[in-house]
Amino acid sequence: MIALDLLPFGHSLMQHGVALTRTPLEILQVNTGKLCNQACLHCHVEAGPKRTELMDRRTMDRVLDLIESAPSIHTVDITGGAPELNPHFRDFVIGARARGRTVIDRCNLTVLFEPGQQEIAEFLAEHQVRIVASLPCYTQGNVDRQRGGGVFDKSIRALQCFNSLGYGQPDSGLLLDLVYNPLGAYLPGSQAGLERDYKRELHAGFGISFNRLLTITNMPIKRFLHDLEREGKLEAYMQLLIDNFNPQATQGVMCRSLVSVGWDGVLYDCDFNQMLELDIGRQRRTIWDVDTLAEIQNLPIATAEHCYGCTAGAGSSCGGAVA
Repeated sequence: MIALDLLPFGHSLMQHGVALTRTPLEILQVNTGKLCNQACLHCHVEAGPKRTELMDRRTMDRVLDLIESAPSIHTVDITGGAPELNPHFRDFVIGARARGRTVIDRCNLTVLFEPGQQEIAEFLAEHQVRIVASLPCYTQGNVDRQRGGGVFDKSIRALQCFNSLGYGQPDSGLLLDLVYNPLGAYLPGSQAGLERDYKRELHAGFGISFNRLLTITNMPIKRFLHDLEREGKLEAYMQLLIDNFNPQATQGVMCRSLVSVGWDGVLYDCDFNQMLELDIGRQRRTIWDVDTLAEIQNLPIATAEHCYGCTAGAGSSCGGAVA
């Protein structure tokens, strides 16, 4: 948690007369583990090649049972780590699609070139999985500085592979969205403006097409928090978020209509709370403690000072800007 003398997030909500209340549950976000082939500087999961936490098959099967009992859930949002590295990933995708849900794969792109992943792009296309791919910039220098040497070139090759399968192409039905997050301690620029820049530069330089760009604020937790502390920028960054608090953004944040499932089956209000082990409703609950996900509908949403990251400026969620 953030140990600074800051205006508590709850006080900002009260000052502006707004409340975070749940709407009907629409999205179930599932973290299949913290194993990743990359170790990015901004990663709020602190994922990496040495992490061993992986969701097992029993837990995945229970998640699928809960999805089946929750008709309001239209989307299963699979994240990690690199979710594709979970040995049960493909079976989980097939199970969610068989239940009629849209499936999102939050793909780091370079995973396509890992051993055993040679046909993963074709698998995702076959099952009409929506790809949300991380690409923090459209220039090589910025991407490699944040994500590691050689990542940009592999990312471009992966995007070209997805395009060749129909992703990002008109009328294909295969959606390819990219994710931008700032390279430092500042807020994202205009999502619409950045999307125009990305589309122009990626098409001109590499012939790449995609559907949407999603801008996401760097959250002051885990690896990015440690980076801010090392550089002496944590207090200034938090003040930037507080100064740009936008009460309108609170109405579009993901925790209102999303529930997050940890790799071990614990339930959280969002992916960020999961990484801080901030339990849903401030009480530990797992997927085995509930008969249906409707049971969490009336629980309060747990908040803390990192929530300023989702409500600053145009706001931020796993679906991009919210206001």
